[in-house]
Amino acid sequence: MDLELRHLRAFTALAHHHSYTRAATELMVTQPALSRTIQQLEATLGIRLVDRSSRHVTLTPAGQEFLFHARRVLGNLDQAARDMRAHRTLRLGFSWLLPDPWAQRTIARFERATDAKVTLARVDHPVATLETARIDIALLRGHLELTGATVHPLFNEQRIAAISTSSFLAARKSIDWSEFHQWPLVVNTVTGTTTPGSWHPAAAPRTVIPCANYDEWLENVAADRGVGVVPALAARRAAHSGVRFIPLTNAPAIPVRLAHLPTGGRRPLLREFLHAATAPECTATADAVPGNDHGAR
Repeated sequence: MDLELRHLRAFTALAHHHSYTRAATELMVTQPALSRTIQQLEATLGIRLVDRSSRHVTLTPAGQEFLFHARRVLGNLDQAARDMRAHRTLRLGFSWLLPDPWAQRTIARFERATDAKVTLARVDHPVATLETARIDIALLRGHLELTGATVHPLFNEQRIAAISTSSFLAARKSIDWSEFHQWPLVVNTVTGTTTPGSWHPAAAPRTVIPCANYDEWLENVAADRGVGVVPALAARRAAHSGVRFIPLTNAPAIPVRLAHLPTGGRRPLLREFLHAATAPECTATADAVPGNDHGAR
């Protein structure tokens, strides 16, 4: 019979507990099964490891020597497994600021549970990047229709208005969602979450100032080219001296979701990440609100 890891684990557990009963409990096997495993180990080595002449479990001198080698082998194996798990990565793609503290809590929980690492990739088109296998999972905002991807809802974020400090609106304490049709709307056409389609057609802004990224969006708002609407965390993490963020009333929430392709070689890591991402302590984000579409998007 070949020497197997189960033999080493059974022997080290018995040596640790000095009891067949307690060792069997740790290994989740029956006491007779543990006894047979120890006997198989002794038969394989051709030497007695356990002294059965005593009422208590003790090791023979050969058993003491073998215990040193067994623990070293198991320790080296466990370290090798940890080293290999440390090389595993899950690539998370996002097009704009990650929600906080969701991202920090999710990544920490996932990495503790798996010994794997999360690498972050800022991409303009997360779904297309998924299809090229450059990322494994994508964080999405808004109502983008997806085909061929598995989607997991997380929470909804509130919106906030962005107004130039030189605008007559800068003195307002709040702005209602229904008022925006009166003013030009600055729209990030690549990664933005608010467009004229976010309103009912009869109430949508009639003038659009297009741009291609958040920096351009912010500078256009600061220059008073128009007003903007953005997820509320911008007020905390992407401020501009020329822009004032003002609370919105009756604004629809922004759905936040995770998406991944249904196939791939990282399914165990994806399952662990989704488990962490949807844990209550992670989804209780600073800007999470109940869904409130009001017929808008």
